[in-house]
Amino acid sequence: MKKFIILIPVYNDWKSVFKLIEKIDLEIANWDVYVSVLIVNDSSTQARTKIYTNINNIKKINILNMKRNQGHARCNAVGLKYLTEKENFDYVILMDGDGEDRPEELSLLYTKCKENPSKMITANRVKRSEGFFFRSLYLCHKVLTYIFTGKLIKFGNYSCVPKELAAKLVNDASAWSSFSGTVTKVIPDRTSISSIRGKRYFGPSQMNLYNLLIHSFSIIAVFRKSVTIRSIIFIIFYLFLVFKNLSIITFLPIIMILVFLFLIFKISYRENIDELNNSLKNIESIDVLDSSDSR
Repeated sequence: MKKFIILIPVYNDWKSVFKLIEKIDLEIANWDVYVSVLIVNDSSTQARTKIYTNINNIKKINILNMKRNQGHARCNAVGLKYLTEKENFDYVILMDGDGEDRPEELSLLYTKCKENPSKMITANRVKRSEGFFFRSLYLCHKVLTYIFTGKLIKFGNYSCVPKELAAKLVNDASAWSSFSGTVTKVIPDRTSISSIRGKRYFGPSQMNLYNLLIHSFSIIAVFRKSVTIRSIIFIIFYLFLVFKNLSIITFLPIIMILVFLFLIFKISYRENIDELNNSLKNIESIDVLDSSDSR
């Protein structure tokens, strides 16, 4: 029997995570596979409460409790590192724990996985649930990424990854900074399902403008060589066009490109293979939940 592990990072949002787990349990009722859940607790400041019930199909729920907070992307990296080194599995499904990755789409991933057993399956966004302002910013992020990298990235963390490809991801330093950027670079041969971004179960989104910028620049930084080459080509072409009319104003686009390059290379220092390789040392404890933990 094939073994699937669902990897979910969480920081304080326990109520949402256990609601998600209940919905996952219902969604996988007809799957002819072994399904377990691995929660990576990113050093939450709020205590975990026993609020999940009616778990009939998920075989096991483990929680990795981290010693210090490191952020969403690094929780995914730690989880993948832990699974590839410590667990026996066939596929890992990565999900956000707040409901924005809809559990209703899990069966689409599962069906696609059976059709393409050796490929990674990404959930490509075809519709988002955020307001106009955030959707506009996200569109700018995708356009900017495409212009500077040549990569049109339509997916986030929500995906199904075969074990051998998961091991390939955690051998690349960029996985410590950006999951989707690393996938795009390391695993070009993928397939996908169409996905609608869901709404959070509880509370407002934790994605603000600053986090979106870090997210966007982290993806772009994975392709910093391409970004540098494209930037140099743009600067040369632009200088050729405005050479006879150089001024402070006409020089501003060049300054903006140079500042952008500086930020990309600064963000690229988030990538660290040594920290990734040693990331399991940040695990403080592992909780194994069973039916006696629910109420």
